[in-house]
Amino acid sequence: MKNAVLSELFDQMADIMEILGEDRFRINTYRRVGRIIGDTPADVEVLLATGQLAEIPGIGKSSLAKIEEFVKTGTMTAHQQLLTKIPPTLLELLAIPSMGPKGVKAVYENLNVTSIAELKDAIEAGSIAELPGFGDKKAATMARGIAFLEKSTGRIRLDQALEAADVVSAFLHDVSGIERIQPAGSLRRRAETIGDVDILVAGRKGEKIVKAFTNAAFVQEVLAAGPTKGSAIIQTEIAGVHVDVRVVPQKSFGAAAQYFTGSKQHNVRLREIAVKAKLKLNEYGLFKGDKMIAGAVEEEVYHKLGLDYIWPLLREDRGEVEAAKAHCLPELIEAQDIKGDLHVHTNASDGDCEIADLAEAARPLGYKYICVTDHSQSTAIANGLTAKRLAAQIKQIHKLNEKLRGITILAGTEVDILANGSLDFDDKLLADLDFVTASIHSGLASAREKVMTRTLKAMDNPYVNCIGHPTGRLIGQREPMDIDMAAVIKHAAQTHTALEVNANPWRLDLKDTHCKMAIEAGVKLAIGTDAHSIGGLGLMGFGVATAGRGWATKADVLNILSLSKLKSWVKLKRP
Repeated sequence: MKNAVLSELFDQMADIMEILGEDRFRINTYRRVGRIIGDTPADVEVLLATGQLAEIPGIGKSSLAKIEEFVKTGTMTAHQQLLTKIPPTLLELLAIPSMGPKGVKAVYENLNVTSIAELKDAIEAGSIAELPGFGDKKAATMARGIAFLEKSTGRIRLDQALEAADVVSAFLHDVSGIERIQPAGSLRRRAETIGDVDILVAGRKGEKIVKAFTNAAFVQEVLAAGPTKGSAIIQTEIAGVHVDVRVVPQKSFGAAAQYFTGSKQHNVRLREIAVKAKLKLNEYGLFKGDKMIAGAVEEEVYHKLGLDYIWPLLREDRGEVEAAKAHCLPELIEAQDIKGDLHVHTNASDGDCEIADLAEAARPLGYKYICVTDHSQSTAIANGLTAKRLAAQIKQIHKLNEKLRGITILAGTEVDILANGSLDFDDKLLADLDFVTASIHSGLASAREKVMTRTLKAMDNPYVNCIGHPTGRLIGQREPMDIDMAAVIKHAAQTHTALEVNANPWRLDLKDTHCKMAIEAGVKLAIGTDAHSIGGLGLMGFGVATAGRGWATKADVLNILSLSKLKSWVKLKRP
């Protein structure tokens, strides 16, 4: 699938055009196309070949031609032409948190800053603070953003890693002598960011398999090539990704899957158990003396060590080994348990689809309901709904429900939590809604006391059912708010308020450790995709995996409830 690469290409073109001060309409069009493609779970190549891509709202003839060119040739002329108009290092600046295209344009045009190194020099020299509209505070924020980026260097988002793994795995499926292919490492554990993408292969003639991988057309640079392991940087239009392919015999595949999935701390615990039992555990198998007693099947390795099988999501040395020994591991939530999506946006605010289209798209997913949560009026950039428009949308949803069968549309909102902690809509209007998510979208860099006051006050409102993306982070781009999560979770438990696990791979907010904290405090999690298009509904798996890493079971997640039980849960808080 080329979806992720194409999505980032359109975003990057929009960024370059914004830096160059080009047409705003085309910039917005490219951003919209990028979002639609990124949210689409189906393979763009398949959609293009069947003619379905042309039918997706928001993808016009010009964008369609660019997509077709990239699918056929691997490049996009319009993208390449835009790249020639700016210094090659200028786009590095966009990776800095809080450094958008307008900021890049300002430092480039006024100070001829073209790289992160030059920006650091300009900050230290005081030149940035002197720019109109910048000042000392903005310069300090940029310096912190650079420091944050430098700490994050070398890791990519989960969805990017999955995309790279899919490319390599699809290629390996056509290589002879391969019996099994499985991602390993932090990707298999569904960590929020990934360093190297590890792919484990069971097969014969390891040197031949490694050679086939390192000679693949997508390989940019070969880092190592031996009889059992190949390491390479694979090329994408956006960036290179480090991929390791390891080849093991079938008889050792289970032990290798356990070993290379990790985590390191989890593996240390297992080796300690093996040593105490006078056994030896490594990537080739579990041995008693020279005799292999387990290795081909991963579950068998755990069982021979006296443990229940531990799902990869839990292998972080957070108590899972003790639970496996005591036979009390949680039965983790799975995607098929989800009954509905509680966070979706329509074209009434900043989404791409009609309400009815989203409902029909949710039906094949097995959902019994979706909740429309368009933005409120203070989020003007997202075309937030006024009170009058929301009231009209509620009536529209009621009329649609009269015609629908098998799925129900819930009337909701993602209401802004304002600077003083009040909400963007009054209680009278909120009372007419089926489900209310409240979120902070502005002032995220404020002091802890301020963001905490806003969050806690919002939870006190009897009509707020959930706090959306509670820390406000964007992985690798924006740090979370300075928030006391323990206090937020405690207040959520006291006020009968759920906390969202936002399934968008840019957010995954709550993060896994916060999910575990919430569950232990008895707080319900609400997993929502934050979908802005039909394709966005397909992001649910990322949220389910994140909740699973936090030990979530069906009892811990709000949207595994039937519609009637969900409505009963909502009523418990209302006057």
